[in-house]
Amino acid sequence: MTTPSNTAESEYDPFEAFNRSNGIGVVENPYPLFALVRPQSPVLKEDVRAMVGLEEDSGIPMDLPDVFTAFSFEAVQTVLRDGETFSSSGYAEVMGQVMGHTILEMDEPEHHLSRGLVQQAFSRKAMESWERDLVVGVVDEHIDAFINEGRADLVRELTFPFPVVVIARLLGLPRADLLWFHRKAVELISVGFDFDLGIRASQELYEYLCGIISERRAHPSDDVISVLVKAELEGQRLDDDAICAFLRLLLPAGAETTYRSSSNLLFGLLSNPEQLDALRNDRALMPQAIEEGLRWEPPLLTIMRTATRDTVVDGVDVPAGATIIVNMGSANHDEKVWERPDDFDIMRPPRQHMAFAWGPHMCLGLHLARMETRVALGRVLDRLPNLRFDPDADAPYITGMTFRAPNALPVVFD
Repeated sequence: MTTPSNTAESEYDPFEAFNRSNGIGVVENPYPLFALVRPQSPVLKEDVRAMVGLEEDSGIPMDLPDVFTAFSFEAVQTVLRDGETFSSSGYAEVMGQVMGHTILEMDEPEHHLSRGLVQQAFSRKAMESWERDLVVGVVDEHIDAFINEGRADLVRELTFPFPVVVIARLLGLPRADLLWFHRKAVELISVGFDFDLGIRASQELYEYLCGIISERRAHPSDDVISVLVKAELEGQRLDDDAICAFLRLLLPAGAETTYRSSSNLLFGLLSNPEQLDALRNDRALMPQAIEEGLRWEPPLLTIMRTATRDTVVDGVDVPAGATIIVNMGSANHDEKVWERPDDFDIMRPPRQHMAFAWGPHMCLGLHLARMETRVALGRVLDRLPNLRFDPDADAPYITGMTFRAPNALPVVFD
């Protein structure tokens, strides 16, 4: 097995660079803009030249597909539930180069078989075991580190680090490799703005993970990699490349989105103390609080699809070959579906949201993400009485245009 180097990395911070590229700290609230566009243009044809920074009269020829953005709930749901008309294969062009051939870019029937193989590692029995034997302990370890201080930054000290610790332990990775592992995950998904960095991180993770896969084939354990090694469906099994590709997808998906969604939920509750108190006093509200947090501020606003044929989406003609930006954040704030959609309200009647996408590509890890958030929030409420924003710290806020989360959650407690 290739062991990560323990030598100091450069001063380059991939976490900060990734956040900056996604508008973290710059774009505070895109929802008013979405609300302006959505009623008039539920599906908007974008100006591709403007999107890439070219003036109309630049004279530079361009041969790019039409680009549309789906803003309304109806449009987003239409695109996501129809995998035949709206293909995921476009992800192969960039993300496929760093993750390998994953379920992210697969269409049916390949997607169904591959998803059926990898989801064997996420059984209900496994989820119950992970919650009891792993996640509670990981969350408590992080809270133990700051509980005697009476104050903390819940992002840096809890919500940011704990999901990647969970993923690493689910995979059975050595603790000493954790920081390197997290860093490489962020470098990998930075491929959109630093291609060479993403490719290099992908190769390093491939060599590292393939060494562990080889060990698990020889000496199986009870971790996720061992389950994937043994998984079988319709006579098919996963080879090393397929397992490694899935692990490179699982790492950023499992760590990044859980950290952001749990941070956003805590921000919503801390900003509405009466709702925080209601949840503290009645834990039966926990499921609807988690769903409201996901609806109100999903960790990832947009994903992509490609039209395979001429079609109509929410009354708008979309030609074959067009790229569709699926704005799940806008869909979750559609005033046709929710009253007061911009308000955080854990008491609102539950309705299906789009935070985990929809249809055949609905997020594979949604049950793990919900469980981790439930455990983290529950332990925070159990162990940090009278939790509130730190009045002496700068007021936090959620930012970002693609990925969204607060940079910090400074709190005090008694």
